[in-house]
Amino acid sequence: MRTAVSIAVLGLALLLASPIHAATSQPDPELRSKLREAVNAADSFDDRFDAEVWLVDMSGRTERWLDNHDRRLRILRLVHREASRRGLSPEVVLAVIQVESGFDRFAISPVGAQGLMQVMPFWKKEIGRPEDNLTKVETNLVYGTTILAHYLEKEDGNLAKALARYNGSVGKVWYPERVFDALEQHFHVNR
Repeated sequence: MRTAVSIAVLGLALLLASPIHAATSQPDPELRSKLREAVNAADSFDDRFDAEVWLVDMSGRTERWLDNHDRRLRILRLVHREASRRGLSPEVVLAVIQVESGFDRFAISPVGAQGLMQVMPFWKKEIGRPEDNLTKVETNLVYGTTILAHYLEKEDGNLAKALARYNGSVGKVWYPERVFDALEQHFHVNR
């Protein structure tokens, strides 16, 4: 059960790299290495009570996009696990997913980005895993959270800049503002 919960919390940021960025530069070798490591790696809640509180809270907040209770909890568990593994806020990952795909794991952007976090398929080849399915929740979350965490590190913890990189809109604020708006409207947690 714990493994299934961990798998369910997995993916959102990888396909957000814009086609402009992908077309104008070679993939970052450091990011390629991090993705390979993350995808090849086999739970984020330390306390059962904390897990129940977070899952119940986020379940209510995501019900409008994910009407199937079991599917919703599986995705939430995977998001929490993968975000936590990479030092990201699970709520930020949920906001990215809401902005990117509206929680549609089969979403495909006009430029070919796929899944919950809209990951560009070229990453599969870059890390030697062409068979990976980016519409699979676990896979998409591993890719997406790894990419977002990498950009957050590159931007010295500046989430707005990391989000712009993730989306391929470096130097612009429209995308980070959309994610911050979704975070505030739907996923803000009072701590």
